Amino acid sequence: MSPPDGASDDDLPSAAPVEGGLGGSIRKGCDPLAQTQRSKLQHRRARINQQINKEMRMRAGAENLFRATTNSRVRETVALELSFVNSNLQLLKEELEELNSSMEVYQTDSEAINVPMIPLGLKETKEVDFSVSIQDFICEHYGEDGSLYDKEIQDLMELRQAMRTPSRNQAGLELLMEYYNQMFYLDQRFFPLHRNLGVHFHWYDSLTGVPSCQRTLAFEKGSVLFNIGALYTQMGARQDRSAPAGIDKAVDAFQRAAGTQPHLNASACPRRFSYRHQLPVSGAFNYLKENFSNAPSLDMSSPSLCMLVRLMVAQVQECVFERVTLTTRDAHFTSQLRLAQEAARVSDVYLLAQQTMVHPLMKDYVPFSWASMVQVKAEHFCALAHFHAAVALCDRTLSADDEEGVEEAFLTFYVSVPAGPPPSRVLRDPETRRKLGKAHLRRAVIRHEEAMRVHGLCRILRKMDLLQDVLALTHKRSLDMYARLDREDDFDETADAPEIQPQTHQKPEVTPPNFATVQIRDIFQRLGPLSVFCARARWGPAQTICLQRGEGGLGLTLRGDSPVLVAGVVPGGCAAEAGLREGDYIVAVDGRDCKWAKHGEVVHMLKSCGDRGVELSVVTLHSHEAQVDRRAVTLSHGGDKENTRQRLLGGAKGQSSASLLNWNRKKKREGGGASKRPGSTFSLTFGAIRDDEALY
Repeated sequence: MSPPDGASDDDLPSAAPVEGGLGGSIRKGCDPLAQTQRSKLQHRRARINQQINKEMRMRAGAENLFRATTNSRVRETVALELSFVNSNLQLLKEELEELNSSMEVYQTDSEAINVPMIPLGLKETKEVDFSVSIQDFICEHYGEDGSLYDKEIQDLMELRQAMRTPSRNQAGLELLMEYYNQMFYLDQRFFPLHRNLGVHFHWYDSLTGVPSCQRTLAFEKGSVLFNIGALYTQMGARQDRSAPAGIDKAVDAFQRAAGTQPHLNASACPRRFSYRHQLPVSGAFNYLKENFSNAPSLDMSSPSLCMLVRLMVAQVQECVFERVTLTTRDAHFTSQLRLAQEAARVSDVYLLAQQTMVHPLMKDYVPFSWASMVQVKAEHFCALAHFHAAVALCDRTLSADDEEGVEEAFLTFYVSVPAGPPPSRVLRDPETRRKLGKAHLRRAVIRHEEAMRVHGLCRILRKMDLLQDVLALTHKRSLDMYARLDREDDFDETADAPEIQPQTHQKPEVTPPNFATVQIRDIFQRLGPLSVFCARARWGPAQTICLQRGEGGLGLTLRGDSPVLVAGVVPGGCAAEAGLREGDYIVAVDGRDCKWAKHGEVVHMLKSCGDRGVELSVVTLHSHEAQVDRRAVTLSHGGDKENTRQRLLGGAKGQSSASLLNWNRKKKREGGGASKRPGSTFSLTFGAIRDDEALY
């Protein structure tokens, strides 16, 4: 049964958990057929993205034909066709811009009057079929039958399909984080440094719908991180900010979307199935801006991400002002000064966001409704700052006990000390306070009228009744107070109000997205421990070796766990004669897989073979691209693999940002390497040798 037309996907019941096996996910996305307002918006956005993609292909073909032909009649026909295609593209982009400006869909259903927030729509993506590529890679690289991993491949594809439609709540965030964390394993298992897997990742620009396609997993990672940030903005916009609890949730969501300076922490990989991934990204947008370059789509370019970070910070500051307004119960003089400085701070940060929107690359990219909304808010909060200053000066009486503290607060209230009487005289003289308050009110009315003028210029903002109500209400309040202070015998010209010093007394705490809360399992853990069985390792085909116990035993020394390493072979012993070599890894004993087996388990299987002998399957590690960095393997997927691949391909960091094939990490991390011992075997760090690790 479909939900009511006005329902939100947040209100839909979650799907019941399903058994996903060792590598499966129990998290599911929203039903793509559910007709919620937000899902309808996403469906329309996806349809427009596909139409834009079609029109752009037609335009590319027409342009190629126009350049290739010399026939004048053909060129005229093609030019006419190009004009139609360009017109269609312009109409589609305008329709998409209107969808991106549909802020009311993401707002709360509360009846409280609050200025709407600006959310960001999710990036759309096409389905990806990993089947053939991963099966071929398993067969070629791991020497196993790829069809045996059909279930794991299906689990991966279902997880990716689910993350395309995340719900607008914590479950949706965890779904995106699970897929993002799972890409660490995907990267290590199937993406060697010297080549790509051959899978194409298609993503559409969040604001323009322009498609981008790459084969690098970095593009997939970055797009998912972008959607995590976008989902946080939607969650922040839908909070009921009429109470402090809702404001705190909105602040938290916008902070996690924006963030501050990024850093990476990592924890060691647990022994077998479970991997608790800890990646405290300091805000999705800022992390993308600081760590990825040469973005193939404009929404993930540095200017765009800088704009989004500043916009989110401004919305955080707006929420802080709303919280201070709700929690300020008294009508004291200093309380009104504090509100005025908080409002001035909000106006300042919105002006900073507006500056990023007029950047040459952003001017024609950012939706006009966004730029208008930011300008409206900058003017609106500037007006509120002057209004609260007027309230403090004209409507609040001072007691003798408070004069000292009030005078100190008044001295730091303005950017510079205003000309005229000293602050102490201003505070004691009611008439001087009235005139200064009237000047602030005059400034407030002017700013309110400017905000209403900018609001009236934008067709989309004119449709937002809530915003119009807020602007009209605050404007009327300032006009009423100005009329009350105005006198018929007041013939002095109203002076200009001094600039208020922006200041926030409740600086938001930065709380990055917590990836550590999302526990995942390596879907392809059956391939073996990641420290050895990864895309960067090179080994020979699995060999079957038959051992017969002699008088001196099997003639080998074992070491380590998962997989067990042949640490030594006795010259002339049974193992040496059978072809076993130092550095071989035991992957099966008598046909029983033991890639994940403990040392004691393998020893027990060897000792129980008796006189009949034992059949071992072993692999020999020949090389490790960039040498096996065990520390890097067990760390988070924030490593520098993309940069390393670029160096091997001869790419340089200073390549043109227009390159679509080289979207790589900016930051390089130092990594340790495995030491190579004589005999062309690599020494991997294992735990201390146990008492039972001896000659067998």
